[in-house]
Amino acid sequence: MPDPSAVQAVASAQFGAGSRRLMIWLYAGVAFLYWVGLYLYIPTLPTYVQSKTENLAMVGVVLSMYGLWQAIIRLPLGIAADWLGQRKPFILIGLILTGLGAWIMGNAEGVTGLLAGRAITGLAAGTWVPLVVVFSSLFPPQEAVRATALLTMIGSVGRILAASITGSLNQMGGYSLAFFLATGAAALAILIVLPSKERQHLPQRPSLRGVGHLITRRDVLLPALLAALSQYANWASTFGFMPILASQLGATDVAQSMLVSMHIGVAILGNLAATTIVRRLGPQRLVYLSFVLLSAGIGGAALATWLPVLFISQFCIGLSQGIGYPVLMGMSIQYVADAERTTAMGLHQAVYAAGMFSGPWVSGQLADAIGIRPTFAMTAIICLSAGLLLSRWLAPEK
Repeated sequence: MPDPSAVQAVASAQFGAGSRRLMIWLYAGVAFLYWVGLYLYIPTLPTYVQSKTENLAMVGVVLSMYGLWQAIIRLPLGIAADWLGQRKPFILIGLILTGLGAWIMGNAEGVTGLLAGRAITGLAAGTWVPLVVVFSSLFPPQEAVRATALLTMIGSVGRILAASITGSLNQMGGYSLAFFLATGAAALAILIVLPSKERQHLPQRPSLRGVGHLITRRDVLLPALLAALSQYANWASTFGFMPILASQLGATDVAQSMLVSMHIGVAILGNLAATTIVRRLGPQRLVYLSFVLLSAGIGGAALATWLPVLFISQFCIGLSQGIGYPVLMGMSIQYVADAERTTAMGLHQAVYAAGMFSGPWVSGQLADAIGIRPTFAMTAIICLSAGLLLSRWLAPEK
């Protein structure tokens, strides 16, 4: 294995201060457009899918493709990037898939096209693995949590901008317009990333023993499991059946768009809070807080009979995601050597993507059988109990 200090020394010599700042801005712009490309159609995607089929279980299956395929691709992608010693090519491929998946869904005439397009965007979501690692490499290793919180905040700005205009785009040009603009955002991101540079790092030949040791490390695995639980709850509610419940309470496309954009906007506040107070309170306390807020939000949605209550619930869920998501992601690579960081990040994102897949899939089956509200109530109870229990073991290994 390469000496981590030697790798860091090589990386530090790659850029001067001015060039480093330029790279930070370029990759920040790519992250912004990347998430715009993935979220321009998200607020009304469940109702769009429901317009093609009235079966809630099938709606859940289509929505779950996003989580399923990123769960499959992320760990192999991380291993491949560390093996080759390059991350930028994988970012380019992911951006191409982001645009392609959106284009297919915009032209879909039935559920099959939506399944295919959503699966492709799931593969595109693997781009977040090398993108986070490339951006984090521009900061000192001890700033891993701060760097991931900063990049997450930038992505959140892109998501809230995209989600806030979905309803208006639907009114202007129907559902398909948002998908086509998402393709354009991905194309623009490709143009920005082409001239960008990444810090060179020594190739890391994969081995089953090395990967096995990495993925069983407590400081790597536990944050991933907690992130999976959080994403399960988030995608079962906010990006799953919350828009349908809102529609049942009388929400228009614009109101559904506002519901999701407010969630993301509050997540930005959570990102800022995580960036500024993590050193004072410590990451473990922030994770505790995130699961309390998440459970309160989903439990409130289960009881909501008035649309404003759903907005309050989304506020709690969004704040939870804004605090917990970057903290857990940063914790997963904080003590990992640079040469193995993409693999560790691939593991983290693959595991939490399993939650993104199982959230809409399982909740879709449950909602079809017992209804949306009882499904939300069960999700809140499981999230609170399991989240607090696992968070007790988050202290890093000595």
